[in-house]
Amino acid sequence: MPQDLSARLSIAAARMIRSAGLIAGACLALLTGIPAACAEPLRVVASFSILGDLAREVGGEHVVLTTLVGPDGDAHVYEPRPADARALAAADVVLVNGLLLEGFLPRLLAASGTKAPAVEVSRGAAILADPEGGHYHVVDGQAVFHATPNDPHAWQSVHNAKVYVGNIARAFCEADRARCASYEANAVAYGHALDALDAEIRQTIDAFPADRRVGVVAHNAFRYFERDYGVRFLSPQGLSTEAEASAADVASLVREIRAGRAVAAFAENISNARLVERIAAEAGIALGGTLYSDALSKADGPAPSYAAMMRHNARTIAAALAVD
Repeated sequence: MPQDLSARLSIAAARMIRSAGLIAGACLALLTGIPAACAEPLRVVASFSILGDLAREVGGEHVVLTTLVGPDGDAHVYEPRPADARALAAADVVLVNGLLLEGFLPRLLAASGTKAPAVEVSRGAAILADPEGGHYHVVDGQAVFHATPNDPHAWQSVHNAKVYVGNIARAFCEADRARCASYEANAVAYGHALDALDAEIRQTIDAFPADRRVGVVAHNAFRYFERDYGVRFLSPQGLSTEAEASAADVASLVREIRAGRAVAAFAENISNARLVERIAAEAGIALGGTLYSDALSKADGPAPSYAAMMRHNARTIAAALAVD
């Protein structure tokens, strides 16, 4: 069976098992004297769109989800709104990436007065060191440097996404024990779908020789993808979109590209494409399309879910590598 078809069938199976999990959860609730159909949904706030999608896979119809940084939004530079504080104040569970990705969040949580636990879903994931020793966030309109030893973009590894899903399921179970069986069943089913997705991505990338798997991005958010799938990305910026590429950085990167070490340059959905277009023009390499790094697309875009995002990125990279 083709790998792509296998992955899609696994996603479909995950949804069927999730439905079965919902029924099991309802039966459990009836046995414990709490009718699931009458129970209040779990109020969940996710810090950004990728976490929101994972939360939806685990929670299904039992959660009411609010996502702070929406599709095509950039958590590195997000400015909170009054509605965000209200959503946090009403939440039962708050899901955050952690690793200092959400620089806007600590003050927002404090200001909201929320009693909900803020669950760092990256805990237990295989984390990479931040080679720059930290990154910038905008706080009240000012760039503030946050020292951190870690790269926060851990979701770019499907294996890490499975860790995220497990942490989300545990958080939901702690907040809503009556429907824990449903959350756990959903997490297991979605985990199987993620295993199939991981195998599909490997097959897609492994079709190309290792020395050809080199690309250029403006914002170095793909180091976990590099580690897991054997693609190398060159970048004039650090791990945050707030870091500005200097003329010297760009010139150095162009020299490296001209030495034959990159095949294509890729725009990112959360970043202005001008820098990548300039680098590609100066280095004489092709533009390979748009990758999704820190946010999903809108519903009518190519990456409206985590699985769709990872599949789109792998196929976009492969299409660029296939061009002689």
